[in-house]
Amino acid sequence: MHVTRRSLLKSVSAAAALMACGTSRALAGQAWDMIVVGAGTAGIPAALFGAQNGARVLLLEKAAQVGGTLWFSGGQMSAAGTRRQAALSIDDSPERHLADILRISRGTADPALVRRAVTQAGPTLDWLDSAGFEFGPEFPLDATGHEPYSRRRIWGGTQRGYSVLKVLERELATARAKPVLVTRFDVTDLLIGSGGTVTGVRGVDESGKIQQFHAPRVVLASGGYMANPQMFAELNGRPQYRAAGWPANTGIGVTLALAAGGYTRGSQNYLCDFGSIPAELDLPSPEYARSIHHPQRRMPWEIYVNRLGQRFIREDDESIDTRERALSQQDDHRYWVVFDEPTLSAAPTLVRSAPPGEVRDWTRDELRAAFDEAPAFVRADSIEELATRAGIDPAGLLGTIRQFNDAVRNGSDSWGRRYMPRPVDTPPYYAIRHQGGTLISVAGVAVDESLRVVRPGGAPIPGLYAIGELLGNGSLSGQAFCSGMMVTPALSLGRWLGMTLSKRA
Repeated sequence: MHVTRRSLLKSVSAAAALMACGTSRALAGQAWDMIVVGAGTAGIPAALFGAQNGARVLLLEKAAQVGGTLWFSGGQMSAAGTRRQAALSIDDSPERHLADILRISRGTADPALVRRAVTQAGPTLDWLDSAGFEFGPEFPLDATGHEPYSRRRIWGGTQRGYSVLKVLERELATARAKPVLVTRFDVTDLLIGSGGTVTGVRGVDESGKIQQFHAPRVVLASGGYMANPQMFAELNGRPQYRAAGWPANTGIGVTLALAAGGYTRGSQNYLCDFGSIPAELDLPSPEYARSIHHPQRRMPWEIYVNRLGQRFIREDDESIDTRERALSQQDDHRYWVVFDEPTLSAAPTLVRSAPPGEVRDWTRDELRAAFDEAPAFVRADSIEELATRAGIDPAGLLGTIRQFNDAVRNGSDSWGRRYMPRPVDTPPYYAIRHQGGTLISVAGVAVDESLRVVRPGGAPIPGLYAIGELLGNGSLSGQAFCSGMMVTPALSLGRWLGMTLSKRA
């Protein structure tokens, strides 16, 4: 079951009405132990567990409702050493989880930060379990579209990220001690005292009035910057190819951290995904659909070529990591899937719908219709015309197809491809443009293992902390996509930080 657009809008409206617990004017002048900026995947558990452990917590949210990216996230979580694993006799531990992430990322993830996250992941999933989280029947898994773990430790809900949000909303509504939540409050500045100590925040409330709140601990949990293409390009050194992310994730957390003396890291770990078909040719573009490129599920009949018309990967390579790294070396992280009429008529389905909504394979008729409707789908009666219309070098594509057809006839491919059911030789010919990109912020705010925002020399900024997507996938997964290593660290590090800071209050 997946969240439909209609049910999503109803839920957003209900959440906005339910969760507006305070007004900034009524709270002016009150003393706080902790201020959390952002009521999303990381901010809610930080505020919730801070309040439950005795701290006076103010939770500020820019949008009209809480939840952030959980409204459309896949909600995948990875956690080791959980009660559910034990019930299934799965022998796992945080140490194995850490080892897997370092293996998959080839040692590029931040080991201290990842260790903190995976150590807290198991207790966090057990907490969600006790709080009534609705697990999907297919979980746990060892892989969900990325390199597999050595154990089945990936979890998810029946309604993707919304399953997580339902638990968080329920806990906020029923907790014995609660944070004070203010929605529609746009934090614009940090209050900084002597010695660079952060002492609170300043912002604009829904009426346009400037308000400020004071606390000895400010937690930045405002999400990433996927709604800010300019910041994405500045921090990661390349354009933002994918239009994705929560609209309120404009990167204010980065701006605040930099203004206080912090810095960002992780851009060197940028990696694009594989298999995404853009809705538009102008970038950044939303995702229109995804191709089924995993040989474990569907063997490829087609060839994959870059802008020069050259193949750049063995299409039946089973490693998604290999494909992603190869695509990251191509111009504009772009490629085309090329095939002919007999392949379209006989091959297993090639394309599936993209979330949100029901994820399913397209029918053959739906695929044919896309070539009349969608800009990324091109059809032509000759290879040269196909290449020109698609934006591929015609001579390069023609030479590549000749070489591939010879390989099919000879049974020997220069790339080592083994599955070659037929040549590409019968018009009309087809090309589907694909665009590599990312759904999450890669570079992020630098913190130490206690989640304190640090200066370039490593010294912590007193009173300032950061959690969630703000930390960047480049630190939590390195140069890789490790399943469940965005949602779970946001939840677990937020929960841990809330408990830790409340003890200091």
